[in-house]
Amino acid sequence: MKSLSLITETFTESVIREMTRISDSCEGINMSQGFPDFESPEAIRNAAIEAINNHHNQYPITFGEKELREAIALKAHSYNKINCNPINEITVTCGATEAMIATLKAIINPGDEIIIFEPFYENYGPDGILSGAKPCYVKLHAPEWKYNIDELRKAFNKNTKAIIINTPNNPTGKVFSKNELSEIAQLCIEWDAYAITDEIYEHILYDGSEHISLATLPGMRERTITINSISKTYSVTGWRVGWAIASAPITERIRKVHDFLTVGAPTPLQHAAVHALNFPETYYQELQKKYLTARAYMLETLNIAGFKPFIPKGAYYIMADAENLFNEFKAENDYDFAKKLIEKTRVATVPGFSFYKGKNTITKQVRFAFCKKPQTLEMVRNLFETHLK
Repeated sequence: MKSLSLITETFTESVIREMTRISDSCEGINMSQGFPDFESPEAIRNAAIEAINNHHNQYPITFGEKELREAIALKAHSYNKINCNPINEITVTCGATEAMIATLKAIINPGDEIIIFEPFYENYGPDGILSGAKPCYVKLHAPEWKYNIDELRKAFNKNTKAIIINTPNNPTGKVFSKNELSEIAQLCIEWDAYAITDEIYEHILYDGSEHISLATLPGMRERTITINSISKTYSVTGWRVGWAIASAPITERIRKVHDFLTVGAPTPLQHAAVHALNFPETYYQELQKKYLTARAYMLETLNIAGFKPFIPKGAYYIMADAENLFNEFKAENDYDFAKKLIEKTRVATVPGFSFYKGKNTITKQVRFAFCKKPQTLEMVRNLFETHLK
């Protein structure tokens, strides 16, 4: 038989989803994949049921139901300070994941390069490769996960088509500052590059961190594609409703790709998303309180267990240095450590290498997702206290 795609030989399956499957197979506690184990808000669930009962069950308008695009535009204006036209500057997609690949497919030509900050959400590298781009990586340096401006400048060149910025960041919890975003904006303008921002954790912030949308900076509105989703803010990661906001010429291309990738996001869930985007400010305040408490508890748990956690400023993940535990586990690398941690404690995490370029990257880091019920976090602490020295 003829050989399969050479492109798909260049990356592995999702390590995050793999760790979830391993966790499920041994009835473990899934601290690996970023989905809550508590219920999504009752109001949004009822809105979905109502939409189904009101016969919103057929194909939607390909690029998004009118009501949802209007709600996204209002939310973008009030929260993000982005003014956009729901008629020709918003594309509703099957989650932020599709928004990202559709955006890259819409802008990339052979020979183009994209800049990705490392460590990165594991989809970005394969997305770039599948789009025909060459990924170029710029390190975020622990413990504060800052980039070196000289390293970033060096990454830009005449072939740079775009840079991907995820803020708040998965896996590090970094929130890019206005000064950092301004430096990135200046380089994008200098090299005539696009910026693709993944802002899915925009409402999960700590310690006075401020979320700033890059599109609001001078000169960036027309060259920025702002990606978002209802998945994390409203705890509906399985619904797959996201969007991309961009200028009309870029949106036209994104819509073409989206149309032939998925046709449209689920119709009844789009209508429920309208309801979610109209939640009062108190909802977001309570959300932050919930995750602030969970973060504090999980940081304490990891310190007690012998990890050295990095304190996140946003999102709901903690990257932790596990070097102190490697000898106890006789671990060869972070992947081996993560598997042995499940075997010994039933707690699933993600090995750090999955957030770095190259299959053979060696780290002594693991990532924990703390978007869990207090009872779940307490179980993790008890298991660590029982099974770790």
